[in-house]
Amino acid sequence: MFQLLASHRASSHGTPEQWEAESSRAAQRALAGDEGQARQVLTRMARGVLRRYSSSFFMVTRFLPPAKRARVELIYAAVRYPDEVVDTFALSPGHKRLLLSSWRQSFMRALTSGSMLEALRQGLPPILAGFAEVVRESGIPPRHYHAFLDAMEADIEPRRYATLADLTAQYIYGSAIVVGYFLAHVYGASGPAEFPRVMEVSRRLGIALQLTNFLRDVVEDRGRGRLYLPQDVLRAEGLLEPDLASLRGREATARVLARLGEVARADYAFARDHAGAFAPDSQPAIRACIEVYGLLNDQVSTASALQRRQSVSAYRKFLSLPASKYWRLPLAYLGAI
Repeated sequence: MFQLLASHRASSHGTPEQWEAESSRAAQRALAGDEGQARQVLTRMARGVLRRYSSSFFMVTRFLPPAKRARVELIYAAVRYPDEVVDTFALSPGHKRLLLSSWRQSFMRALTSGSMLEALRQGLPPILAGFAEVVRESGIPPRHYHAFLDAMEADIEPRRYATLADLTAQYIYGSAIVVGYFLAHVYGASGPAEFPRVMEVSRRLGIALQLTNFLRDVVEDRGRGRLYLPQDVLRAEGLLEPDLASLRGREATARVLARLGEVARADYAFARDHAGAFAPDSQPAIRACIEVYGLLNDQVSTASALQRRQSVSAYRKFLSLPASKYWRLPLAYLGAI
């Protein structure tokens, strides 16, 4: 559910050098204190990453209780950096693979370090020091993060996908579904018997969020040589790829967007109907996420997405949020939460 949540393929906010400098500063500050102080430093860094890259997800996560919110922020940073390596760093494919391989090895080392401070003393990236702690605390199976990194590596030399089932199994599973599983372990269930339903909601919501991002980024992805629209859906409209050059081509492409938008809409509806499976203190954030991204899905499922990149206005986002918790937003943007 997440880079998705994290505006996947968002515009660049940093070079490799800037990420490295920020990480170095955070590590130095964290190492100057005890474990609790280190966690505060690393969470603050992760919160800054989230706020820079995804205003929508930053907004909805303000409705989580503090401990869960901090874990989600660390998860976000751990998926954001590999995504940036692939999408925005001006590096050769081989260099990108080396960075992702090094990141994967650092993740495995961080898991066995025992604590955030120990991971930092070993020179591991602060983001992974914090994320590994979340993995240990929340019982997140490490294989899910490996699946995520596999999907990021696949994006270095993207392929085409024959059907939606192929796209889901070969790409969306790693890029989105497993991120939903990370969050499910943090959000928790309303009772032990509900956790399987929480995982199914997370799976369906992850698919919906990723489809919404694909539809929003059709033009941008085309410029990168990427195509995530299933081949069978395109062929049903007489297309091999999105056609933006002719009126007939744009109309056919718009029908493809509408069809996939309906798939995502059904998954948002499922998630909305079953949000009660999550722990009560997580439900406001989850429901806000469903509403905000559901609005975006409505916008990108039309021909408008072929003319300009779509976004939900701040006013419409605000109206979709839980009214009883509006007071959190000014505090969040003042840096208080």
